[in-house]
Amino acid sequence: MDIIEKVITGRRITEEEALMLLGKFDLLTLGKLANYIRNKKHSAKEVTFVIDRNINYTNVCICKCRFCAFYRDKESPDAYVIDKDTLRKKIQETINLGGTAILLQGGLHPDLDIEFYEDLIRFIKSEFPQIHIHGFSAPEITHISKVSNLSVEEVLIRLKEVGLGSIPGGGAEILSDRVRERIAPNKTKTKEWLDVHKTAHRLGLRTTATMMFGSIDTDEDIVEHLRVIRRLQDETGGFTAFIPWSYQPNNTELGKEVTEKASGEKYLRVLAVSRIYLDNIDNIQASWVTQGGKMAQVALKFGANDFGSLMIEENVVAAAGVSYKLPLSEIVRLIKDAGYKPCQRDTLYRKIRYF
Repeated sequence: MDIIEKVITGRRITEEEALMLLGKFDLLTLGKLANYIRNKKHSAKEVTFVIDRNINYTNVCICKCRFCAFYRDKESPDAYVIDKDTLRKKIQETINLGGTAILLQGGLHPDLDIEFYEDLIRFIKSEFPQIHIHGFSAPEITHISKVSNLSVEEVLIRLKEVGLGSIPGGGAEILSDRVRERIAPNKTKTKEWLDVHKTAHRLGLRTTATMMFGSIDTDEDIVEHLRVIRRLQDETGGFTAFIPWSYQPNNTELGKEVTEKASGEKYLRVLAVSRIYLDNIDNIQASWVTQGGKMAQVALKFGANDFGSLMIEENVVAAAGVSYKLPLSEIVRLIKDAGYKPCQRDTLYRKIRYF
């Protein structure tokens, strides 16, 4: 069967077909196919986004990923662990701006065990019971389990009991150990990342899945990443969304080796293939944080149905020299100008209000 006919008739594509689409398949035809699937899943002509804030509770990290410009050693003069007054101010500001959630992530600090994280969540929930905590990537969860001498399941149960609402897909990068060994040798391996999400899903915690491409990965690595995500989603149904973005090389160790960013065309190809291949994940996010507003608009015609987050604060990508900032009014304008109705959602994709 012709691959175009296969996609249009709702048949699942194979890894070989995904590779073909990712390679030299006509870009505009690929976009039309992805847009067709997007419109089948989301018939209303609307695009969602969330108002939240990235709060990085520490920049101390023993992982020292070669693609990261944010981490610091514990002894570094600008190393920090967030204090409660600062945390309170950041969350109050988020709520004042209409925010419904915080994305709580940080480095792998060698001295912070489960009690620190429980205390952090309890404090947030006691001060702001209405805020949703979308927190702690798989590498953080794995790190907490090792520092605290607990299983991943025990860590997740304890964090959920004190108020953790869902888990972000950070730390995935490319789920190919060949790549991970070179760009993040100290980080969780593919199986560990998948096991954290599988356990979270079993415990009733929804999570997102992400992909950072464009470092030393090949098209085969990208498709392998999509394959393991689709397989886990078949098993658990726990992923709410998939978010691909391109590696930003500035100010990073890996940037000495990989100096060129992935092109806009490559981003659109990866996005479109993600929409077509991941037939069991409803939501695909456009990444204006790394691509800018104009490219994010184009992404809405290449399979994306979600504009991500207003992102009141973002530090990790900014540390790599990329600092796109969009106020709420601009996000609303970009979505409307692309021909869609903007809709604010919460972290779990429940709709809140239209603009």
